[in-house]
Amino acid sequence: MSDRLVRAMTKDGYVKITAVSTTGIVQRARQIHKTTAVATAALGRVLTACSMIGNMQKNDQGSVTLIIKGGGPLGTILATSDPEGNVRGYVENPQVELMEKYQGKLDVGAAVGSEGTLTLIRDLHMKEPYVGTVQLLGGEIAEDIASYFVESEQVPTVCALGVLVNRDQTVNVSGGYLLQLLPGAPDDLIDRLEASVMAAGNVSTMLSGGMSPEEIIVRLLGEENVELLESSEIAYKCYCSRERVASTIISLGAQEMQSIIDDGETIHVDCQFCDTIYSFTPAEIQEMLNHAIG
Repeated sequence: MSDRLVRAMTKDGYVKITAVSTTGIVQRARQIHKTTAVATAALGRVLTACSMIGNMQKNDQGSVTLIIKGGGPLGTILATSDPEGNVRGYVENPQVELMEKYQGKLDVGAAVGSEGTLTLIRDLHMKEPYVGTVQLLGGEIAEDIASYFVESEQVPTVCALGVLVNRDQTVNVSGGYLLQLLPGAPDDLIDRLEASVMAAGNVSTMLSGGMSPEEIIVRLLGEENVELLESSEIAYKCYCSRERVASTIISLGAQEMQSIIDDGETIHVDCQFCDTIYSFTPAEIQEMLNHAIG
């Protein structure tokens, strides 16, 4: 089954919600980066959150980049999403050993670390991207996302993210939801939503029970109170190309390009987001240099 993103709003216009299933996305990321279980769980949460935030963009050419630097053994975790919610990403240290809070429960917070920052970059193709940074609360990602929206954008937010990894390291289920209050919402709505979230239970449990993004939304907000706005397929999608890599090589400058040519060896450039390798011979780089200097 394909991964999907669903957006909805309550009929009174006070709450908007996005829910996603990202099992295929996270499994693809695991295959590309050869992550251990705890790295898969952490990267999967960041990919899931970034997909939902990216889909919130109104600019069809824009993008969102989510960067977690928690100071833990996983190092930097980064994900980038397009406006549809297609996403790609990586974790700096994908081979971190198993870290558990207790038997069967991965300690994602300890692996990510909590002595660092969460940065969200919204590139709307204007002069400068919007960059917001907050301190991490605990490195579990979901509460850090909610904290970001409250602190940086003054939007009351509930975020839930879940990734279950099988014993053979494959991804069992992955997904989550992002629920936000809109201006004008009555004060008591927060208490009612908190009660609803508690009653709905853990998002990982809902996903492993076979619930779809629509069913998760209905569980949280009630079928009679929800208007579905969008349902679309999403995927792990990288936009790298030979042309883009060539442009990056040209940006190194004539001196560096000439040094590569003089070495006489074919260079191989790995995309950090996917498993594509681009190779350039000295003759090809010479041709690029000739073209660059006219």
